[in-house]
Amino acid sequence: MAQPKRKQSKQRSRKRRGAHPFVAPQLAKDPTDGTLFRPHRVNPANGMYRGRQVIDVEV
Repeated sequence: MAQPKRKQSKQRSRKRRGAHPFVAPQLAKDPTDGTLFRPHRVNPANGMYRGRQVIDVEV
């Protein structure tokens, strides 16, 4: 496997990473209780996923 000839400077790495800012995660609204959660994941507030109860949540 090829190896880099010289060490990449901190400035060069930081310039590259600085071009991709952090963005806020997209949130979906639960139709049952209206809480916001990450899409394609279990809603941590009520344990529902795609209309089914998949985990028990203590309230």
